[in-house]
Amino acid sequence: MSTVPENDTTANGTGRPARRTAGQAVDAARAEGRAALVAYLPVGFPDVATSVEAARAAVDGGADIIELGLPYSDPTMDGPTIQQAVDVARARGTRPTDVLRAVEAVAATGAATLVMTYWPPVDRYGVARFAADLADAGGAGLITPDLIPDEAAEWVAAADERDLDKVFLVAPSSTEKRLAMTSAASRGFVYAASLMGVTGARASVGAGARGLVERTRAAGAERVCVGLGVSTPEQAGEVAAYADGVIVGSAFVARMLEADDPAAGVRAVGELAARLSAGIRDR
Repeated sequence: MSTVPENDTTANGTGRPARRTAGQAVDAARAEGRAALVAYLPVGFPDVATSVEAARAAVDGGADIIELGLPYSDPTMDGPTIQQAVDVARARGTRPTDVLRAVEAVAATGAATLVMTYWPPVDRYGVARFAADLADAGGAGLITPDLIPDEAAEWVAAADERDLDKVFLVAPSSTEKRLAMTSAASRGFVYAASLMGVTGARASVGAGARGLVERTRAAGAERVCVGLGVSTPEQAGEVAAYADGVIVGSAFVARMLEADDPAAGVRAVGELAARLSAGIRDR
């Protein structure tokens, strides 16, 4: 009898847990009667090793899916908190190969591990090569905030060949036609940006988030996760009432930035993940 868990996709013979997709992680959370917690952290802040420790701490705290950010020079969607951390990571010379090594280390926890990246670094690396290396590292797939499905033929082909998740974004301004196209092209989940603008913790989640989730589901999306603005257990519980997943980024990065030392930052990430997870479960 196979020792590979049912919801794993790849028995790789390396001794590592087989690759878990984002869809599997969301579905497992749904089977428990809750939304999934999705945690974002940039690789390389304050250094690669600590960013991996922080991501693993988020998993220990209850995160179901980890988004590892690939540092990029022109992050059009990132707010000031994430930009500050990414600037440090870039100054330290963090590269795509570091991100892939981080993916391998985090995926070894059994959590679904996505890379959040703008498109130019993948294009420079080589799309097919990046897809192959990401799959080999145990990665689930990519979130591509600046790539729309109708311009993503090369990535779609490479991802489909490697059974990788393709997470595209929708926003409150998305038309019904755009929602349908994005829902059809996505695998894993559709990322619903609850607000127009850049990332960042806010006092409240966008009022249109629930409506956007409903519209995206009506357009054919099987799973919809909400991001941009979630920072507290109360907000996480609010979003979990209508979304399949709650995406938190800036709040985790802020804990790292505010910490007195890297070890304290890692602890703070784990503690926040536990609080957010409790907020989702206790809604």
